[in-house]
Amino acid sequence: MTVPAPLVTPRDETREARAPGYLVICWDDPVNLMNYVTHVFQVVFGWDRKKAERHMMEVHEKGKSVLARETFEEAEAHVHQLHAYSLQATVERDDA
Repeated sequence: MTVPAPLVTPRDETREARAPGYLVICWDDPVNLMNYVTHVFQVVFGWDRKKAERHMMEVHEKGKSVLARETFEEAEAHVHQLHAYSLQATVERDDA
């Protein structure tokens, strides 16, 4: 007697694509220098200088920048890292 194999339906999306995303947002503050913020973005996210400067300028000019869209745990970890460098950051659910 043979046991039939379970029906498996392939999914086009990964679990991460289906799961709600969380945004890491960095907010402008009057304390930290632009070079310092650029450096922190490079260290925390592993970005090259150009990308880090672009986000730093967005924070400076617009008051905030969305730095990443992650799972809740990853977003929270990034926010804790940014707080350790004295940057103001929050996690927000991406409802888009």
